Amino acid sequence: MAKDTKEKKTDVKSKKKPNRIAKWFKELRSEFKKVTWPTRKKVVNNTTVVIITMALSSIFVGALDFGLLKLFSWILNLDLG
Repeated sequence: MAKDTKEKKTDVKSKKKPNRIAKWFKELRSEFKKVTWPTRKKVVNNTTVVIITMALSSIFVGALDFGLLKLFSWILNLDLG
C-alpha cells in the first residue's frame, strides 16, 4: 500500500511540471502581446542620442584626465628650493 502512494505522488509531480512550463509560456506570450514596441524611427533617434551623449562624455572625461595629468606633473616637477 505504501508503494502505491509513492508511485502516485511521483506521477502527480511529473504531470504538474510540464503544465507549469506550458502555462508559463502561454502567459509569456500574452504579456508580449501587451507590449508597445517602439517604432524604427524612435529606436534610431534614441540610439543616436545615446551615442552622442557617450561621445561627449568620453571627450569631457578625457580632457579632464589630460588636464589633471598636466597639472600634477607640473606640481611634482616644481622646484621649491
